[in-house]
Amino acid sequence: MRRLVFTLGMVCLFAHALYALELPNVLSSNMVFQQGKPVPIWGTAAAGTTVEVVFGDQVKRVVADASGSWMATLDAMKASFDARDLTIRSEDGDTVLSNILIGEVWLCGGQSNMEYPMRRQQKRYAAPARGQDVAELELERGGNPHIRLLRIHKKRSLPDCTTDGWAVMSDTALASFSAAGYYFGKYLQESLQVPVGLISSNWGGSRIEPWTAASAYRNSPVFAAEAQANPLTIDGSSVGENYNSMIAPLAPYALKGFIWYQGESNAMIHDARYVEKTALMLEDWRTIFNAPKAPFYFVQIAPYLYTRRSKDAKQHTPQTLPEFGALQTQCLELDYTGQVIVTDLVDRLTDIHPSYKWEVGRRLALQALAQTYGVKKEFSGPVLKSVRVKKNEVRLSFRHLGRGLTAGMHREADNAFIATNDTLRWFEVAGVDAVFYPANAVVDGKKVVLSSPNVVEPMHVRFAWNERACPNFFNKEGLPAVPFQVSRR
Repeated sequence: MRRLVFTLGMVCLFAHALYALELPNVLSSNMVFQQGKPVPIWGTAAAGTTVEVVFGDQVKRVVADASGSWMATLDAMKASFDARDLTIRSEDGDTVLSNILIGEVWLCGGQSNMEYPMRRQQKRYAAPARGQDVAELELERGGNPHIRLLRIHKKRSLPDCTTDGWAVMSDTALASFSAAGYYFGKYLQESLQVPVGLISSNWGGSRIEPWTAASAYRNSPVFAAEAQANPLTIDGSSVGENYNSMIAPLAPYALKGFIWYQGESNAMIHDARYVEKTALMLEDWRTIFNAPKAPFYFVQIAPYLYTRRSKDAKQHTPQTLPEFGALQTQCLELDYTGQVIVTDLVDRLTDIHPSYKWEVGRRLALQALAQTYGVKKEFSGPVLKSVRVKKNEVRLSFRHLGRGLTAGMHREADNAFIATNDTLRWFEVAGVDAVFYPANAVVDGKKVVLSSPNVVEPMHVRFAWNERACPNFFNKEGLPAVPFQVSRR
């Protein structure tokens, strides 16, 4: 009889655990709620359970549906540095999540250059050749206390993501967090003067396909014909693996937008459909986060010697990188997007992980401040606007002139930008034979004038169109020009 009672007790205990109220791992103490938007709070419980969500003076009651799912939505709130508790009540008792702020929330995604941690030694990355390791100094100072961090672990765990939860600023939390992501958040916080929450979900060496739901590919006119297999692969890459464990479980957490640093692995396969893949991923993310206008700011991959990668299936040329970079630039045709150029932040062309992630983060923040938050700042380097040929000269006009066009460099001592009188590098021209020669390039007011004694009648122009190109062409805000190739009609 005792044995029977014990067994029934265990069954009851198991049943209670099975149907007890549970929250997704993205919801924890120390999190940041997105200001100005309704904030979903969700989880599971026994079907029919009444769940009460209390935050400040807001009280929301919902009932778990037949599958046990429930969701309450807090009304939109203003940013606040006042820490509050979130209480979730049910017949199982109270669950209290403490120390919650209201501000701006961004998701930081991509591969190893976004994963690149604040303490670079964790990945044995090289020290910057110019000046001090600014990230290490930031760690010594303890970081910005108004930023909260959520790092998603690189685990394909279903049905939820794997994480230690939201963390307040500390050496332990910050050291392993995305450096580009942190500095993006730091510049936002200092400019907007609101709390910032950052979610780091990235995987070194990953292509773009694993970050998108398989259903997105199956429903796409571009990929549907090849996307019916299960498990699904596109161009040799598994689809949806990272998405299922590291993106979908985060939704529908209220957030502002996404920053993205990825592409090297797709460049290695000469991916001609990267724009279409980015469009699918972005549409998918915006849908599951219920944020159809969420901004997406990305980094164009940096100069690197792809031609030395003999292990890749396809043979690379010096133009493999800029050709892929041009596809990334085409992603600007997608709504609410922006691009950061980092051609000047490379110390060694054999290192696919350039340093100076603090500058990468700053440039991403400039995109967001100008295009999302309406702060009047120049957020891009020069972008080709038009080409005019007169005799043997080519006159180039640009958008994003800032305070003017210039040759320049970043000073070694503190990486500050200084304008110089140097000759502009990495401009080339070609005639009808399409044989390119280095061009003499000079700034003439708001234009750049090109010429070459080897080209009498220029027909083709290109800039930074080589994997080795680390040009010195900027606007006076210190933002590098976007590489391009163009031909006369």
